[in-house]
Amino acid sequence: MTTMESLIGLVNRIQRACTVLGDYGGADNNTFSSLWEALPSVAVVGGQSSGKSSVLESIVGRDFLPRGSGIVTRRPLVLQLHKIESGAQEYAEFLHMPRRKFTDFSLVRAEIQDETDRITGKTKQISPIPIHLSIYSPNVVNLTLIDLPGLTKVAVEGQPENIVQEIETMVRSFVEKPNCIILAISPANQDIATSDAIKISREVDPEGERTFGVLTKLDLMDKGTNALEVLEGRSYRLQHPWVGIVNRSQADINKNIDMIVARHKEREYFASSPDYGHLANKMGSEYLAKLLSQHLESVIRARIPSITSLINKSVEELESEMEHLGRPIALDAGAQLYTILELCRAFERIFKEHLDGGRPGGDRIYNVFDNQLPAALRKLPFERHLSLQNVRKVVSEADGYQPHLIAPEQGYRRLIEGSLNYFRGPAEASVDAVHFVLKELVRKSIAETQELKRFPTFQALLATASNEALERFREEGRTTTLRLVDMESSYLTVDFFRRLPQEVEKTANPAPSNVDRYAEGHFRRIGSNVLSYVGLVSDTLRNTIPKAVVYCQVRQAKQYLLSHFYTEIGKKEGKQLSIMLDEDPALMERRQQCAKRLELYKAARDEIDSVSWAR
Repeated sequence: MTTMESLIGLVNRIQRACTVLGDYGGADNNTFSSLWEALPSVAVVGGQSSGKSSVLESIVGRDFLPRGSGIVTRRPLVLQLHKIESGAQEYAEFLHMPRRKFTDFSLVRAEIQDETDRITGKTKQISPIPIHLSIYSPNVVNLTLIDLPGLTKVAVEGQPENIVQEIETMVRSFVEKPNCIILAISPANQDIATSDAIKISREVDPEGERTFGVLTKLDLMDKGTNALEVLEGRSYRLQHPWVGIVNRSQADINKNIDMIVARHKEREYFASSPDYGHLANKMGSEYLAKLLSQHLESVIRARIPSITSLINKSVEELESEMEHLGRPIALDAGAQLYTILELCRAFERIFKEHLDGGRPGGDRIYNVFDNQLPAALRKLPFERHLSLQNVRKVVSEADGYQPHLIAPEQGYRRLIEGSLNYFRGPAEASVDAVHFVLKELVRKSIAETQELKRFPTFQALLATASNEALERFREEGRTTTLRLVDMESSYLTVDFFRRLPQEVEKTANPAPSNVDRYAEGHFRRIGSNVLSYVGLVSDTLRNTIPKAVVYCQVRQAKQYLLSHFYTEIGKKEGKQLSIMLDEDPALMERRQQCAKRLELYKAARDEIDSVSWAR
């Protein structure tokens, strides 16, 4: 294979791979789309019935395109020609049917028609969604050709009123690209000034640098006339030479004349023509194909640096994404267990960062202790419980039938126990609030662990295991904090009450105890004393409840969140481990696509380098 064939064949393979892998026609990655646009291709443009399809078939050497009157090409056909070894079997492949090889080209024609109808219906509507077809043959040159719907001037019955503008817009979307080579097809039996193809190519390529003019139907011109004014560039000059084509006649088509025979007849026509004999070696479909190949080679060589740069950028992005997606899961149970443990460690590392301040979230636990708990303690209904009426009632009930003699100790104890019972609410609320924060941090940590994104099943298992552990820690925290409250109730601080008589004695002119023992002031003093003691306990619990919560919940979560989970994992067999590591199918597909792209671009880079060195 020559250097030219290597270059063009390489471009063909990259274009096809870009298409197969979703890089063309709506790809999200701008680099991949840019790579497609950086690769040159040939767009075939012409008016309806200008002979576009016949030119393509002449280049391919096969009769494979739908025929008929009016608009036949209703979707772009991206045709990639791949030259194979002489004597090898010709075949065609559609992108939408990748596993089927067509060796009967009449079936190719039928499939193009059917695939068109699948999108547009059996109407005269058009669609910009391309059909991708690859033909492998020893009788072609490496080329990418895009057959576009024929330009028209009026809408016929069954077509929308804006069909003229729709077709032109579609054609422009291809030919406006700077790397698009325009193959402008014009019939020789019409005035070149009215050519739709020349009109649009002049607008998008005013210098004619990207336009190749093709004159068809030379054999159908009126007797005594010829197209030399156009073919020799005197009527309308382009940067590249005009090429005349003689297509098969309708009679030849009806007789199923072989395309190879048709090429021979075309050569004979130009060689024996008194008008075009001197141009015979620069006319015909075979010469056109070679001319396009030569031009493509020069374009590709000029763009090798930019193409290489885009490929290098693509390789870097793909390698980064492959690293992000992770390695495929091994089938070995030991390797799978290792992967699971690595995932757990990655999750635990992020979870601890949230608690320790490396990531946001842990401060919400401190907020529970610094704001929520003190606020809850301040809102406890001690004023109602230690109101004058309730104190009198509790003390009287505690005295029974025999009133207290000096100090109502049983009344004091009942009032204190009743007051301390209120602390159970804030204690449990603190446990629950921290539990909620920890659960939320587990959820966030799972979401932020990039390694886990591959495994939705394992994410759910990890969340369940973590939440079950947090529930156990919550129960332990609740038991411990309530035990702190019960401890305060079970043994009162005696020194506090021993100081009370001394403080009374120090006051000036204390009232005789037998006077105010059952008076209002006596019960107010009891309520005040109890409230002071409760305040002392409140200050103590405000400090000890956070300690208990942190020890039983936060500390345990940091050190032992997945301990039980690790024990359970160690009991599982290979099949169970595989189920745990069931990847997201979309992610697996993405990794496969990335691997294919990476392989393609690296091979393309190496091939470009080898071709560049061979110049």
